[in-house]
Amino acid sequence: MGFDDLENINPKLYRKCNDREVTTEEESDDIYDEFDAREIFDLIRGINDPEHPLTLEELNVVKQNDVCVDNKNNEIKVLFTPTIPHCSMATLIGLSIRVQLLRSLPPRFKICVQIYPGTHASEEAINKQLADKERVAAALENNDLIACINDCIVVD
Repeated sequence: MGFDDLENINPKLYRKCNDREVTTEEESDDIYDEFDAREIFDLIRGINDPEHPLTLEELNVVKQNDVCVDNKNNEIKVLFTPTIPHCSMATLIGLSIRVQLLRSLPPRFKICVQIYPGTHASEEAINKQLADKERVAAALENNDLIACINDCIVVD
């Protein structure tokens, strides 16, 4: 993608969170440790933006406060905020978040990834696509699309 193709040439950057301190209790296999919002945030904060060499955390696309974990009902909800209201990469970003969580979490979790209300011009249509299991599965069968997603979620 060339410089002229970028939708948001000069995105605003945000400060990263400090790394989470891991306690001995969290490392112990003898103690039951439920998933929390910070743990889920840590899984998605390092996802790369499709257009910029920056993470979703650095662009403030994902925030810990926009992650909700319900261990009792095995549900995780992530809201993300595109950098601009007409971002054409919003679906790819949502898919990247979803794939990262699907690959990282036990299959018992129902994962919901949505655009933060009022932050995108096509919010309703994109949320509908991201919620449709069949459309997501079909998208993940597309080799070019899965290559883009893998580029976004690659861990250095």
